[in-house]
Amino acid sequence: MTPCPTSHNFISQRLRLHYVDWGNPDAPPLLLLHGGRDHCRNWDWVATDLARDWHVIAPDLRGHGDSAWSPDGNYGMAAFVYDLAQLIHGLKLAPLTIVAHSLGGNIALRYTGLYPDNVAKIVAIEGLGPSPAMLAKRDAKTFDTRLRDWIDEVRGLSARQPKRYASVAEALARMMAENKHLSEVQARHLTAHGVLQNEDGSYSWKFDNYIRGFSPVDMPYADLQALWGRITCPTLLVYGAESWASNPAADGRLAAFRNARVELFDRAGHWVHHDRTADFIACVRSFLNERHPREGGDPSPTISG
Repeated sequence: MTPCPTSHNFISQRLRLHYVDWGNPDAPPLLLLHGGRDHCRNWDWVATDLARDWHVIAPDLRGHGDSAWSPDGNYGMAAFVYDLAQLIHGLKLAPLTIVAHSLGGNIALRYTGLYPDNVAKIVAIEGLGPSPAMLAKRDAKTFDTRLRDWIDEVRGLSARQPKRYASVAEALARMMAENKHLSEVQARHLTAHGVLQNEDGSYSWKFDNYIRGFSPVDMPYADLQALWGRITCPTLLVYGAESWASNPAADGRLAAFRNARVELFDRAGHWVHHDRTADFIACVRSFLNERHPREGGDPSPTISG
């Protein structure tokens, strides 16, 4: 029988945040953390498989899915990391394994650097955040300019009404336009769990529009690299060959890790776990079952054809 997740909530900084539990509580814990403007049910294909051998838990980040929105519209990285720490602490999950995507990967890698003894292994799909080139472009602006730009951006978001779709089918078309690799079955599932029905009968995405405004204030890049360097567990950094994201094996960021390697997937974009689902699951299973992980960063990525 295919497992079905059950919904639960936990409290973090007075917010009621949602997660799903895929059962098998006697198995080792494994946390799935989604990316920006996404939701916990985007992991269902991965979770269905991994739940056979792990106790899989998948939360909705604050401002996403069925979790509460931040009342002040502030979605800084420190708050996301605190939420993750609160979930792991409250459910007594440590030591655990983490598989995370994009924003979720960024959060999870920071948590793992803060609490290296709490994480047994971690897989991050395009989770290192902005590339060195993007950071250099950002840092070319003075801080006062960056802060004014952010104020203007958030002010614009405050006037932006959530997009309304006349039907789920209209929202589905938007979902499919965002990722050419998605099958209609995948897109329909992601859309069904990603929208809510408004009072007038229309549909809108569940995420808070304010998450689009990334804070101009974050830890210095050198401190972030230092956090990556504190990660002691085996680390797999997954990238799609067709993605906009910069490969850390090529841009130098892999060198910050003690025990990491890159897996590059052909025929995949930013959502590798959707674009190459079966191959991604096989790769993750192989990595999690390794008994003697390779030590040290290897600048040569493995390519999954």
